[in-house]
Amino acid sequence: MKFNKNIFGWVMYDFANSSFTTIIVTVVYSVYFRDVVVNQGELGTALWGRAVSISMLMVALTAPIFGAVADFSRAKKRFLFFMTYITVGFTALLYFVKAGNIFTGMLFFIIANFGFNSGNVFYNALLPDIVKRKDIGKVSGWGWAVGYIGGLVALLLILPLVHNKWIRLVFPAVAFFFGFFALPTFFLLKEIKRTSRRTNYFKTAVKRLSTSVKHIKDFKELIKFIISYLVYNDGIIIVISFAAIYGATRFGMNTKQLINYFVIANITSMVGAFVFGYILDKIGAKKTISITLLIWIGVVVWAFLCKDIKEFYLVGILAGFAIGSSQSSSRSMLVLLTPQEKMAEFFGFYSVTGRIASIVGPLVYGEISRITGNQRWAILSIIVFFVVGLSLLQTVNEKEGRRIALKWSNPEN
Repeated sequence: MKFNKNIFGWVMYDFANSSFTTIIVTVVYSVYFRDVVVNQGELGTALWGRAVSISMLMVALTAPIFGAVADFSRAKKRFLFFMTYITVGFTALLYFVKAGNIFTGMLFFIIANFGFNSGNVFYNALLPDIVKRKDIGKVSGWGWAVGYIGGLVALLLILPLVHNKWIRLVFPAVAFFFGFFALPTFFLLKEIKRTSRRTNYFKTAVKRLSTSVKHIKDFKELIKFIISYLVYNDGIIIVISFAAIYGATRFGMNTKQLINYFVIANITSMVGAFVFGYILDKIGAKKTISITLLIWIGVVVWAFLCKDIKEFYLVGILAGFAIGSSQSSSRSMLVLLTPQEKMAEFFGFYSVTGRIASIVGPLVYGEISRITGNQRWAILSIIVFFVVGLSLLQTVNEKEGRRIALKWSNPEN
């Protein structure tokens, strides 16, 4: 496989958008919202969980239609552009959120996070346009690895702004980073164009979704995987959404300490995504994901038991390795179990299940924190998601699922 401008354009989007996940969702804005905007202890944790959940519900309601329309209109890149700059715009507007602006702080974040996660439906669905199925694991791993480099670079660039007087400047800085480094994707990546007639895309999308539901029995292994993903991804979303809040609350970490913490975690995330991309191509997606979920279970237990900041740093190293590998491997498995011509549509379903799950997890974590007044007990809830998800994953017959996907993609075979 040759590294070309299509692949470069695709992985650069991961480089760009990781700044949003790393700084807005995980490290800076989450803590700023809890401790400055709300400033009412664990109520801020609960409200942050609700904001994450609402944005995920919005994605869940719209992603199937977006995916089907993108498939039919061959406009995945156009939709990606639109969602990207919704995210960029509302991320920049976070600059105007000050202490006490709880509603505005939630609203701007909800819209930005909706755009970010909706865009990922189209971004993921572009992967089969640029590489052959046998190389999907590698390129998906490259994307995640380059993404963690992007998150790392963004963290280092905003470090000088981490000061009480300037902290709000971080948000437009992230918006600029995301918007600027996403441009190579739109200039370089060439989407496969196929002939399509003029039609009412909304009605066509609904019709295609209806057809997919009728034929869902032909994709039993894919459906079993999506159900398992629905569960274990909830645990990952909780970690992404609350890791910095947990460190700040339990160990009194300040913003600079949290940035240093996530710089280290991003490095191990990059290594995990890169290494496990090759492992997946050798041993298969199911075994690879199973290994990463076992690592996650160890991470959660260790985070519950650890007693000081130094030990928490070690937890972060292992968590980074787990998150890079599990997310990359999950994306690869969906692609491998999905027929080529239904890629965007099925990524819509995939996104829906993940976002439906994401509605539950942050709410559970936030409410346990609010009720008990201690996030240490809330973190134990994450183990349930990983254990149940791992158990459900074992029911998936990966070999059969890949055979069915290839048969649908090449009916003459």
